[in-house]
Amino acid sequence: MYIPSPSFVNPGDNAWQLTAATFVGLQSIPGLAILYGGLVKRKWAVSSALFAIYAFAAVLVVWVLAGFSMGFGRPMIGSLVGIPQPVLSALTEEGQATIPLLKGLMPQFAFPQSSLIYFQFVFAAIAPVILAGAIFGRMSLKAWMVFVPVWSLLVYSVNAFMIWGGGWLAQLGVVDYSGGYVIHVAAGISGFVAALMVGPRTLKDQRDFKPNNMLLAVAGAGILWLGWNGFNGGDPYFANGDAAAAVLNTNLATAVALLAWFFLDILLNRKLSVAGAINGMICGLVAITPAAGYVDGLGAIAVGLLGAVVPWYAMNRLAGRWPFKHADDTLGVVHTHFLAGAVGGLLVGLLADPAMVVYTGIRGTSSAAVAGAFYGNPHQLLLQFVGLAVVSVYSGAMTAGILKAISLVVPLRMTERELEGGDRLIFNEEVFELHHPIPPPEPIEAPGLVSIDRDPAPASG
Repeated sequence: MYIPSPSFVNPGDNAWQLTAATFVGLQSIPGLAILYGGLVKRKWAVSSALFAIYAFAAVLVVWVLAGFSMGFGRPMIGSLVGIPQPVLSALTEEGQATIPLLKGLMPQFAFPQSSLIYFQFVFAAIAPVILAGAIFGRMSLKAWMVFVPVWSLLVYSVNAFMIWGGGWLAQLGVVDYSGGYVIHVAAGISGFVAALMVGPRTLKDQRDFKPNNMLLAVAGAGILWLGWNGFNGGDPYFANGDAAAAVLNTNLATAVALLAWFFLDILLNRKLSVAGAINGMICGLVAITPAAGYVDGLGAIAVGLLGAVVPWYAMNRLAGRWPFKHADDTLGVVHTHFLAGAVGGLLVGLLADPAMVVYTGIRGTSSAAVAGAFYGNPHQLLLQFVGLAVVSVYSGAMTAGILKAISLVVPLRMTERELEGGDRLIFNEEVFELHHPIPPPEPIEAPGLVSIDRDPAPASG
């Protein structure tokens, strides 16, 4: 039986929104799960994947119960956060999707609210999965299980409301196309704070933390790269020209960043590594995220280049200096996410091209184009600095408070025995089993008889 869609639904826009959301979900599961599983030491591969899987599931539950309405609902405290309430009724799920956007803009989208809820969920889910990369190899699973839903509500949803949900940063004019600030800066600084508070890995793990499976890591990185087409391509909320431009810019900036990291390694470090190429790729993806639909192709190249150079220099030349030396950031999340996201967000203030219009043709609304300093609006750069500072300070301080509260109930850190034994001791599982040959049994000696083997070897040939 054919059931017609409501008149406001555009099948193409709705199909793209759900497809883009699925692409973003694949970045977490299995993308980051197998990327992490390949990059970490073998004894931590299972736990790193489990941290990602748990975060994805836990965030979905709190998202529909309170997180979505906190990020995109009616204001509760001034313009800081929305009123927490469930979004589970048929009316909520089927009604026409609307969210407050730039400078009070309230477009009506051509798909149901349920599509918007799911699309925004996969963004919320990937943020703590990214954060997890900073604390592998020592944070306890129990503490992580408490931390994820609390952090998602008190950090992610608040940042989302301030910039995307019509909050006070959005009203000032701060922009973040697809999560450079809301996701990557917040997760990067929160991971750095968590690494400080949980403490470093064991000295043995710090000295020897070679990836256990680089081909697995490459597979995860590939899913991450192509999944990013949904990350940035879905954020215009329409299957329009800006979505296409955002996808092209995303891939262009990523390619430039990967090559930039590659050649910096050759020229300055005199070495190459697949892990370095993956870092460059991630920096490009992160840096273009706040800018994808605001810059043209030349702008995307500039974002990719600077988005790789700044994190490369910090990771390779400043790792032993303040403030980086004080935190054992397992996978360098502060470099590849916080710094790359900050660079991309600030470059919006310089390179945003008003001809790259994001929201056009929406019923009853005007366009929401953004102009940077190179296009006659230097004030945008100042606004981007303000947004970066607010998200960084709020996310770092709130993360510290959450972890301090959790530590009063559950230890943040694994026991020394667990730190030594890893996944085998904690879960009785490993990324792969090592089968050792069983030595032949000792023969049974009987007086006056020849030796008899308990399990004689089969005859050959």
